[in-house]
Amino acid sequence: MRACISLVLAVLCGLAWAGKIESCASRCNEKFNRDAACQCDRRCLWHGNCCEDYEHLCTEDHKESEPLPQLEEETEEALASNLYSAPTSCQGRCYEAFDKHHQCHCNARCQEFGNCCKDFESLCSDHEGFSHSSDAITKEEIQSISEKIYRADTNKAQKEDIVLNSQNCISPSETRNQVDRCPKPLFTYVNEKLFSKPTYAAFINLLNNYQRATGHGEHFSAQELAEQDAFLREIMKTAVMKELYSFLHHQNRYGSEQEFVDDLKNMWFGLYSRGNEEGDSSGFEHVFSGEVKKGKVTGFHNWIRFYLEEKEGLVDYYSHIYDGPWDSYPDVLAMQFNWDGYYKEVGSAFIGSSPEFEFALYSLCFIARPGKVCQLSLGGYPLAVRTYTWDKSTYGNGKKYIATAYIVSST
Repeated sequence: MRACISLVLAVLCGLAWAGKIESCASRCNEKFNRDAACQCDRRCLWHGNCCEDYEHLCTEDHKESEPLPQLEEETEEALASNLYSAPTSCQGRCYEAFDKHHQCHCNARCQEFGNCCKDFESLCSDHEGFSHSSDAITKEEIQSISEKIYRADTNKAQKEDIVLNSQNCISPSETRNQVDRCPKPLFTYVNEKLFSKPTYAAFINLLNNYQRATGHGEHFSAQELAEQDAFLREIMKTAVMKELYSFLHHQNRYGSEQEFVDDLKNMWFGLYSRGNEEGDSSGFEHVFSGEVKKGKVTGFHNWIRFYLEEKEGLVDYYSHIYDGPWDSYPDVLAMQFNWDGYYKEVGSAFIGSSPEFEFALYSLCFIARPGKVCQLSLGGYPLAVRTYTWDKSTYGNGKKYIATAYIVSST
């Protein structure tokens, strides 16, 4: 699938890769070269992966470059980032990344530098000495594990499993117009045999367990709680999640698989309040099922959910602003649509991925880069995921829930 506009993905191809091309000499405006350490094509300024000499060698006036599109309305999605207002405490901040703007710190090395908040020991100390590593996970390590997860997704759709009709591509400036430019559905065909696979079936069972309007408390039955456990149990059998756990275990983030699964259940399925009702939302509901708040669709970043709702006549596909560079699944699409009367201005989603693939990448980014842009690599192409933490309430020893996770452009 080819990009209709360039999505600015926040992955900077490392210039120090051994044996790889690092200059634009004789390469100006060439096609994307996945074997090069940096790029010289016309879109590299948007992707943020140009060689250092690109502007000098290949442009006359780089200041005239087009403004960079954002894939997601961050006013609603970034709500959690504005909730934290007590930087002198580690409440809800244990083992967060270092932030020079904070008065005191709660990262793994604050004791080494003598700048921990006073309650760091009481809130963040790890008595088992294992669940938090003193070493940060590097960008290169994240890119490496994301490639392993990409290769391990054997449950993904094959080319013949999905026929997509993306139709009209619009510019980012047109996304607020709410004009339906696509007379036909997005999905022409999906091989629903995919949905009989254990992880797909367990995932789909979860989608009808939520009320989409915020402000209405979620109350799970014993069956619905069992479905959460069943989903986690099924995905943990996959090579995708085994790769992720092995990586995080090696990074000293989790001492056992059970500790990992328990944490996933809390961060994704733990309830908090986005509206007036206690416990009306969760990371899973927001990201995968979708919500409506103040007359707008929020979250809703999953292709399976989209297809099932479109099949029922509840989703009307309007247009897209980005169609990813991958020539097989999973791919990425950033689209506009109406969900049973409510509009989504820009919604990014993987297309054709397995549920465990998305769950793994979003979890990886939330654990390794909570509340930040996470730079991935999938099949040699850069991709960035943005997560936000929910800071009004916590679980465990000050751990944060997932507020949202989605594919983004560079900032």
